Amino acid sequence: MNNKEFITELAQQTGYTQSVTQTLVRNIIDEMAARFDEGDIVSISGFGTFEVKKRLERVVVNPATQQRMLVPPKLVLNFRPTASIKERLKNGGEDE
Repeated sequence: MNNKEFITELAQQTGYTQSVTQTLVRNIIDEMAARFDEGDIVSISGFGTFEVKKRLERVVVNPATQQRMLVPPKLVLNFRPTASIKERLKNGGEDE
């Protein structure tokens, strides 16, 4: 599902127009991004938790040349789904 399909489906389910729905989704994403910039954790009840984690620098080896390289530290976005979402995925997306 791409963004346009998602907005269309969400607009039909909520009864809002597609432009209003697009604005709402964009505002949610912008607010989440602002929270990530501040280092906050964003929890969505019944869905999961997003948090920014720091990956430490590490040494990797190029398998073709055996050359060792240092990968600098960086920030990555981590997602932890709730237990109910994990269970649904385990069961092939079926509700119990």
